[in-house]
Amino acid sequence: MQRKISLFMLRLILPALLAAPVAAEVDKSTGLIKADNWELIARHCSACHSLQLVTANRFDRETWLETIRWMQKTQKLWQFEPAVEDKILTYLATNYAPTTQVRRPALAPHLMPQ
Repeated sequence: MQRKISLFMLRLILPALLAAPVAAEVDKSTGLIKADNWELIARHCSACHSLQLVTANRFDRETWLETIRWMQKTQKLWQFEPAVEDKILTYLATNYAPTTQVRRPALAPHLMPQ
């Protein structure tokens, strides 16, 4: 049996559908979110460490900058041109920003050990 969606129901569900987050495309070889300058991140960051170190962290722009400065001071990371550093920080702060959820959700009671 076919059901027609009433205009009333459409008005209820359409805003939720439009507000639903769109999954970001992730590059299969690097694990980075494909957004402006992702290849710049892949090139610079993977020269010294796994890109999983990038994707596992969530910082604001200031903390990403502090992390870069720490790597420059202690890990021999080279200095970036100001425009390059800005692109790196913008990418990281946009795509790997802090989230409100810092831990995974608790296990459902039926999944807990006895």
